[in-house]
Amino acid sequence: MIRPTTILQCSDVHFGRDADLVQVAALEALAGELSPDAIAIAGDLTQRARHGEFQRALVFVDAMRRVAPTLVVPGNHDVEWWTTPFGVLGAAPKYVKYRRYFGDDLTPSLVLDKVVLCGALTSYGVAAGSMTYNLNDMAVKGHLPAGETERVRERFLAEPEQLLRVVVMHQNVLRGEISRRMGLARWRGAWRNLMNSGADLVLCGHDHQEGAGTLPNGTVVSTSSTHTRRTRGGRPSACNVVFATDQTITVQHRIWDARGERFVVGLEQVFPRVRRASAVA
Repeated sequence: MIRPTTILQCSDVHFGRDADLVQVAALEALAGELSPDAIAIAGDLTQRARHGEFQRALVFVDAMRRVAPTLVVPGNHDVEWWTTPFGVLGAAPKYVKYRRYFGDDLTPSLVLDKVVLCGALTSYGVAAGSMTYNLNDMAVKGHLPAGETERVRERFLAEPEQLLRVVVMHQNVLRGEISRRMGLARWRGAWRNLMNSGADLVLCGHDHQEGAGTLPNGTVVSTSSTHTRRTRGGRPSACNVVFATDQTITVQHRIWDARGERFVVGLEQVFPRVRRASAVA
């Protein structure tokens, strides 16, 4: 039997005051047990983008990298937006600390035997594209410019069409089940851009509740939870394990069992893997 492509997905660890270090240790143990093909960390590694928080996050990421190739993208909490609101001093100051610890590339990619993962930047802090009429969204919402998904599309085109094509980003693409909130401003346009990118799968976080679903064209979206106590509705935390074959993409939620200090298998959703080679040609 051919082993499915396996991706361990987590996000919103929020190193700092709220991080649950017991969960972090369990995440590292789970990665070792699964031996996934890849690990995706979908942003918000820190709480306040402080040096100490980034340093602890780097320890965690390095532990994951010892298990499998690991892709990391920044989340809104990793962006020092107050250094240059609305880009008055350019975009670079917002990401200085993140780049110091995780490298200059804010949108890295990984190409493996059966999968290509491509990061997409959605966390810009207080920026025109992320603004809505709700002031509570300031520095929280993100946006997905067409240029980002066009870059992703070109990256996918450079690889064999049989590879699983995965976008990794921070803000949630689908409406949160409890919050009823979209993570992206102008989300309809973001959906169109993602569907046009040729992605088979989108991995995101931000909403602090696990979930899975599809875009109108069948692109699968997997949303991971947080590893703090700030979950939606007081639910347990969760990470996701994604299994992909030529025919299906399965999103399995691994739910935090605080008493057992481990992640246990929860809801599993199976989606058809829609082959769209012509969509990216």
